[in-house]
Amino acid sequence: MKITRNGSAAWQGGIKDGKGTISTESGALHAHPYAFGSRFEGQAGTNPEELIGAPHAGCFTMALSLILGEAKLVATQLNTHAAVTLASADGGFAITGVHLTLKARIPGADQATFDHLVQAAKLNCPVSKLLKAEISLDAELLG
Repeated sequence: MKITRNGSAAWQGGIKDGKGTISTESGALHAHPYAFGSRFEGQAGTNPEELIGAPHAGCFTMALSLILGEAKLVATQLNTHAAVTLASADGGFAITGVHLTLKARIPGADQATFDHLVQAAKLNCPVSKLLKAEISLDAELLG
């Protein structure tokens, strides 16, 4: 099986005074604005890092759901946050890390099983495999 999904970006102007839009094939984003200010200065609009974080969190969470099912476990709650770090590196910028934070309710899961399964999800999530940055994880099994 092979699936291709599409995203696109358009840009006008220079790096600091220019403006761009990002769109997705599904329409979830359609000409959504981004610019230097939204990436580096906290201004309104999106940025590539948060757009990497959301699908990484989603992919990891889906991978964990699959792995839990294979272990005959079903989560009642999986909430994942992905913090993507952009830093100066080698005279430019690089995404240097992604930190995943998971809060999970999984009836019947003990801590050792939980720890093993979340690590497997982190390693086997297709987005994790794509990223060359260090990917760390904090996972909490809620009572």
